[in-house]
Amino acid sequence: MRHVLALLLVFLPLSPTFAQSLPPDLDATIQKAMKTFDVPGVALAVVKDGKVVLSKGYGVRRLGDAAPVTADTLFGIASNSKAFTAAALAMLVDEGKLQWDDRVVDHLPSFQMFDPYVTRELTVRDLLVHRSGLGLGAGDLLYFPQSTFTEDEIVSKLRHIRPATSFRSRYNYDNILYLVAGKVIEKVSGRHWRDFVRERIFTPVGMRDSSTLSKALRVGSNVATPHAKADGVLKTIPAMGFDNNAPAAAINSSVNDLSKWMLTQLARGVIPGTEGKKRLFSEGQSREMWAAQTVMTVTEPSKPLAALRANFAAYGLGWSLRDYRGYKLVGHGGALPGYYSRVMLVPELGLGIAVLTNQEERGTIEVPVWTVLDAFMGAPATDWVAAFKADDDAKKAKAEGQVASLKEGRKPESKPSLPLEAYAGKFRDAWYGDVTLTREAQKLVLRFSRTPGLVGELEHWQYDTFVARWKDRSLNADAFVSFSLKPDGTVGEMRMQPVSPLTDFSFDFQDLLFTPVKEAPSAVALPVH
Repeated sequence: MRHVLALLLVFLPLSPTFAQSLPPDLDATIQKAMKTFDVPGVALAVVKDGKVVLSKGYGVRRLGDAAPVTADTLFGIASNSKAFTAAALAMLVDEGKLQWDDRVVDHLPSFQMFDPYVTRELTVRDLLVHRSGLGLGAGDLLYFPQSTFTEDEIVSKLRHIRPATSFRSRYNYDNILYLVAGKVIEKVSGRHWRDFVRERIFTPVGMRDSSTLSKALRVGSNVATPHAKADGVLKTIPAMGFDNNAPAAAINSSVNDLSKWMLTQLARGVIPGTEGKKRLFSEGQSREMWAAQTVMTVTEPSKPLAALRANFAAYGLGWSLRDYRGYKLVGHGGALPGYYSRVMLVPELGLGIAVLTNQEERGTIEVPVWTVLDAFMGAPATDWVAAFKADDDAKKAKAEGQVASLKEGRKPESKPSLPLEAYAGKFRDAWYGDVTLTREAQKLVLRFSRTPGLVGELEHWQYDTFVARWKDRSLNADAFVSFSLKPDGTVGEMRMQPVSPLTDFSFDFQDLLFTPVKEAPSAVALPVH
């Protein structure tokens, strides 16, 4: 009998009755993480059983300034915006204005994907669950870095983006279809996504400081300045706009506001402070959003993070799903240049955690999450700072090794096939549009026509391959630029790919295929007799 009891103790998840309180050394742990990962400011909120048990800031809003981060400091929450888009659709489903499995073309008749079959069959649900067949981050260069494309232009360009896999066969994270989801919300409700979210979600929930426009981060005093490393040196950078794909990543919020959002989510749509009388969405829609929609591959973590190995992973409607120590986790991360966010919910424990930072370093958002989860699950304490630092160091070393191998195989004595001016001109990709190459002094300069931040000098690598060194070094996204020649010796194609494997996937250079654009000859004025 004792052996049976021992087995039960080993295999049953820890009961919520054994849940602990916040770890006493949490503040010290966060300060250590900030120092280790070189992050100026952090904000953290924890909610439990319908109450806020912690909401505070650490560090400073801007490097070199004394103004502190507080629980009301605004940060860009990036892809944590996706859960708000899903909630907006859920509310419209509750109202009978659409169904999750409605075809997109029934609401947006002009919508078109590359494959006519996908165009015809893609549903509202498909817009949120990363299984359309698009590749990882496909089309992100249309709005990242900040571009001048309009929402309608971006949606219309979807028809030119080739799929990477067959329809509904594989998980590949994308942002662009969330813009289409925002267009469905606009068509069905008569309100633009940003107005719908502000009026129908922020206001009733009490998220008084949150906003849906990037320019809101440039006004007001209590705003965290984004930071990034440029050639290894931490500096402030301008907030990058995402307004032309707002439903994917444009929300700005504070941990005080996100506390109310988490309480609403954990209460299955009941708005806090209304004694259960007001709902944002129904309990049925809550379950739908937290149900596995797309199966994700469970990856094996590195040795330092072995305790984080999941038994299942899936994507719901605007939420990522996995398990940890016998509990289901519902969460999401978000990253933009200079901002990183994490929201994690444990429905079974009534527990929610939100972390916001003003530097895009993974360790500083992950350490508070797993430290707090371990405490409330009664698990042994783990030095998560050391674990994530070891994991990051290993990833960086591997990436540096791969780049070093490329350099070793390089033929630096090789020369371009053509004089530099012969590569110059205008080039066009079917979905992005135009870029230009100009000869300036002894360099070629590459400019993306609709993305002001993508300007860089080409440095010869070998043969007909160059490296674009972007003038904005905080992008950390240098890219190979390779030319193919036609039989007549002129340039036929130009392709790109990131140099480092650590380049953010939203720099989807590898999906571009540029061909030269022949300028129409200037009209010649004829003499008038």
